[in-house]
Amino acid sequence: MNGKDVYNIAVRLNSLTVFRKLLEKAPLSQLLALLESGGDTLEKAGLYADLVYSLSGDGFDFSKALCRAVFEDENEYVKREASGRPVPDVMKRNAEKDLGLLSYLCKEAQNICKAAVADGYDAPEFCSESVDLVKEYEKRVKNVRKCGYGLFSSASMFRVDGGRIVPVGSADSVTEDRLFGYEDERKQLCGNIEALLDGIPASNMLLYGDAGTGKSSAVKACVNKYAKRGLRLIELRKDQLLTLPSVVERLRDDPLKFIIFIDDLSFTKNDDSFGMLKAALEGSASAATENAVICATSNRRHIVKESFSDREGDDVHINDTVQELMSLSDRFGLQIYFKKPDKALYLHIVHCLCGIYGLDVDENTDTKAEAFALGKGGRSPRTAEQFVKTEVIKRGTK
Repeated sequence: MNGKDVYNIAVRLNSLTVFRKLLEKAPLSQLLALLESGGDTLEKAGLYADLVYSLSGDGFDFSKALCRAVFEDENEYVKREASGRPVPDVMKRNAEKDLGLLSYLCKEAQNICKAAVADGYDAPEFCSESVDLVKEYEKRVKNVRKCGYGLFSSASMFRVDGGRIVPVGSADSVTEDRLFGYEDERKQLCGNIEALLDGIPASNMLLYGDAGTGKSSAVKACVNKYAKRGLRLIELRKDQLLTLPSVVERLRDDPLKFIIFIDDLSFTKNDDSFGMLKAALEGSASAATENAVICATSNRRHIVKESFSDREGDDVHINDTVQELMSLSDRFGLQIYFKKPDKALYLHIVHCLCGIYGLDVDENTDTKAEAFALGKGGRSPRTAEQFVKTEVIKRGTK
């Protein structure tokens, strides 16, 4: 491969159409800068190092980084395929041509870079392997309702940051086989989500009950269970509820299904975000979409905090006001109660967790577990796990 070959590859890269936005992102932006450089060895060495550095998050694997960029690209071709709109033949041909070039880059990236940098340069290493992106992208498009495209193909759990939806960096990997007790409660939750995934009208959900009973873990385990079927979670803090309409609008035409998750929810009567959630639960056009349900967790059955003074206020129609505040929870179509475990369930959870962590259950385990719960203020699955982890530390240091 010589300088003319490098120039021709740069020309072909600059001719991308369907996947043109990839030229603005790693690794193609760094590769193109290197190929177009007319500078000396020092400049090219720096540009080459920029390229290799951009691959660090993908294990210095060029093909892996490029495939990820391709699959996350939100181009018009995949949007049309996902929504069922017709795709012009010329668009299909251009997409195939782009993907053919990108497949070639996966195979020849190392040789191309070697030709672009001056001889004798002790270049940092990266790896790459052959990938048929035409074939792989066709598979992704056929399964777009399960694997998604663009941002939502990159992870299963997301949060809102500064008005933008971003992947959760260290998403909770909890699975159902690590949760013990509350099988009926999780069955209701999963049944509703399966309805959503099957295109059957699903209900907004309120999971309420004592702290530490596994409400949030149940939701995240459900997401991990159904992620390969196209389920995603977007977490909103209560103070972000005013962004709910914009989040819903972002999801409206996406082929995936979503849980909009609000953890540990409670309101005061004058809370500005109360009305936004109420509108969403009532099916407001600006805050509802068929491919998403709202799921909130709360330690309170009535999620609007109310004091006795609220009942004695100067509102002429005080009863109507109180009823409106108290009835917010009733607007969730599915309400699931996670009650504090009794002694038998608590000790069952302790025994199961001991098995997970490799601890033997002896004659003193139950007594110590009960004493631990008493010191923590009561029994709960969270208390059970804290007890078992404490025992692991104790026994591990003997």
